[in-house]
Amino acid sequence: MQVSPNGLLDKLGMSDMMSLQSQFVDSSAMTNDQVWLSLPESKKLRDDEYQLVEGKWPTNYNEVVLEVDENNEITDYALYSLGLLDQDELVKNYQKILNGETDKISKTNLESYSVDDILNLKFRLVLNSDLYQKVNGLWINQSENESYVKDVVSKSPEIKVVGIIKPSESTVSQPTMGGVYYTKAMEEYVTSKTENAQIVIEQKTNPNINIFTQTEFASGQKISMSNLTNEQMMQLSSMSQEELMNYMNTYNENINATYDSNLTKLGVVDYSTPTKISLYASSFDGKEKLSDLITSYNKKQTKSNVITYNDFIGTMLSSVTSVVNIISYILIAFVSVSLIVSSIMIGIITYISVLERTKEIGILRSIGASKKDITRVFNAETFIIGLISGVLGILITLVLNVPISVVVENMTGVAHIAKLPVNGAIFLIFIDLVLTILAGLIPSKIASKKDPVEALRSE
Repeated sequence: MQVSPNGLLDKLGMSDMMSLQSQFVDSSAMTNDQVWLSLPESKKLRDDEYQLVEGKWPTNYNEVVLEVDENNEITDYALYSLGLLDQDELVKNYQKILNGETDKISKTNLESYSVDDILNLKFRLVLNSDLYQKVNGLWINQSENESYVKDVVSKSPEIKVVGIIKPSESTVSQPTMGGVYYTKAMEEYVTSKTENAQIVIEQKTNPNINIFTQTEFASGQKISMSNLTNEQMMQLSSMSQEELMNYMNTYNENINATYDSNLTKLGVVDYSTPTKISLYASSFDGKEKLSDLITSYNKKQTKSNVITYNDFIGTMLSSVTSVVNIISYILIAFVSVSLIVSSIMIGIITYISVLERTKEIGILRSIGASKKDITRVFNAETFIIGLISGVLGILITLVLNVPISVVVENMTGVAHIAKLPVNGAIFLIFIDLVLTILAGLIPSKIASKKDPVEALRSE
């Protein structure tokens, strides 16, 4: 059974993919239909992203690891794709759903697998070029020839699952549906073997000739007796009926092929023209800087050189950001109400202070203090109260940040979640001073208007 490229969706029909997700698979995990993926080449990045649960990390090209989620589970989609569950049974059930025969669906018994079961899994590595055979000088696709494929598989190198991994607790990434992860060594092995395949060498030696049709590229001629050369007719006449049918299918499938599409079909990789580059940022600030750099680069380029990129983390966090913003607005509203109430209380306290110190105001006025001096006295007091309360609040916040960060890190693995920027602290103290002074303006004005004679008579 072919497990990569994944043929499961072809059996079910790509046009019905969305229906499949809702019936069989958790759609939030369906970020990629392939379950064979590459491990990060950097050992540090690999260890940051994943943790080894059982077994060992792969060290040879023919060693891979199986990924599970935080609950040591993988989705049924991955089980079907890897051949651990019967794909034919899934296809039959899916057809019954399409036909409205839901009562006839046979239930699939999902099994538990032991560590030994997983570590005993083995696959065979068959290259794209291995599926083509040269018969009488013509290349034929033998992927439908059961005996040929069986022979190729038996001669192909064995791939062993040597470990089980899962995402690290501190990893912020897409939901995993499970799968097999291979190393750079396997990729280099496949690339090297493909480059040395006979069919690839012939295609590169004759860049103007379609290796599958033996005609020039873009000729667009379907195979018929009228456009065959004498040599081709002789080659075809010596083929068996099965080989002849396979060749005709191969010919007609590739009449509109190009040199590049043929190399792609054969699995040839050109590292000088990558189709995708993955960039990993060590922090959210770094991610934003990368995004800004790409945007700045795109503004200076023509349309053909523009870099199209996908920010997976940004997509994941977009909905979270909206929720956080809503919560922030609600908290701001509560804080605003608290500030208004505290400002009113400061005004009341200052006014009570004015009433209790009426005689003191009268003495100050009697020894020559002006109304402005009285106002300044109470404004200075409110300024000092605001400054002390603001600094005290910042100090308490800084002290509480330490245990809060420790608790959150122990619970979620996210470090330094609680922190107070210097600019934010200064701004908060400034706001506190402004509100305190504003709250004391009216009481200080009342104090300055006190008649000194009446103030001295007060008890």
